[in-house]
Amino acid sequence: MHNVHCYTSITYSYLDRARVLAETVRRHHPDWKMWLLLSDEAPEGFEFDIAEENFDYVLTVGELGIPEWRRWIFSHDIVELCTAVKGPMMAHLLEQGADAVVYLDPDTAVFSPLDDVLAMLEQHSVVLTPHLTSPEDSVEGVLDNEIGSLKHGVYNLGFVAVRNVPEGNRFARWWRDRLLQFCRDDVPNGLFTDQRWCDLVPALFGGVGVLRNSGYNVASWNLSTRPICFNPDGSIYAGDSTLRFFHFTKVTSVGEAMLDRYSYGHTEVFELLRWYRSRLTTHEAKGLPKGWWAYGTFADGTPIKRAHRLTWRDRADIRNHFADPFATGPGSFAQWCVAEGIS
Repeated sequence: MHNVHCYTSITYSYLDRARVLAETVRRHHPDWKMWLLLSDEAPEGFEFDIAEENFDYVLTVGELGIPEWRRWIFSHDIVELCTAVKGPMMAHLLEQGADAVVYLDPDTAVFSPLDDVLAMLEQHSVVLTPHLTSPEDSVEGVLDNEIGSLKHGVYNLGFVAVRNVPEGNRFARWWRDRLLQFCRDDVPNGLFTDQRWCDLVPALFGGVGVLRNSGYNVASWNLSTRPICFNPDGSIYAGDSTLRFFHFTKVTSVGEAMLDRYSYGHTEVFELLRWYRSRLTTHEAKGLPKGWWAYGTFADGTPIKRAHRLTWRDRADIRNHFADPFATGPGSFAQWCVAEGIS
């Protein structure tokens, strides 16, 4: 497979993570084409030069061909948006002629070649990785991880790969369409951004491969059955397999607490964490305001609250009445929200 395209999806606030990902992908797969998908606009004075990055290409949400894209993005918070664009991007890259497309979350680092992914793509149209590949042995693990998978999705969509064959394209178009309309963080109503949708994939599509190798998509939620081990020859193992990529999700808060809970006193995973944090420091996006997201505020700088986004998303009459949801001043959606007490 000679034309593999890999992409990740971020706002500028995750640029340091995406840079670490690109650095590690480039190390193990220098022939892959690396894409950065941006759901953001740079703040004044901040410079981003693709020529100085480990990315081959950058694409913005406005270039994905989404109708009335600014009105569409207003319906999403930052996580929903960065997730919702994954489907359109996958379909776009396949339409552009990629032999295979691999998505990786920005807070991922690759530690060895993803050979099993490429091998599975030779025989499958779609490759997914489950959050868990072994049953939990404790009630705590069942509550956190097995029930967590039932609530948030069986497969971790921090990774997905697809081959450019009819069934792979059919999946990509379906995933694009579902995420354009229904990428919502609404667990009580059965949705968790893109993940719950992919619970349906093995039933709806042919040639779906489930990669159960313990070295792929290692994270806090499966660490109890995939302990990290450093070998004298320099290799790193996760459970009984070579570590391929680690998902450093929420490593500054609840994610680190979960690592501590499921490391059972072993320190190796924290060596990985120290390494990861040092790479984040090296790849810091200098000059970027903390927590920056261009679509996080109205035009006058007032933060957009989730209630504003839900009102815009759920009420067609409101969307029909106001042309630009980001606008402020007399007759704006923002002013209407204040008058209606939506907060």
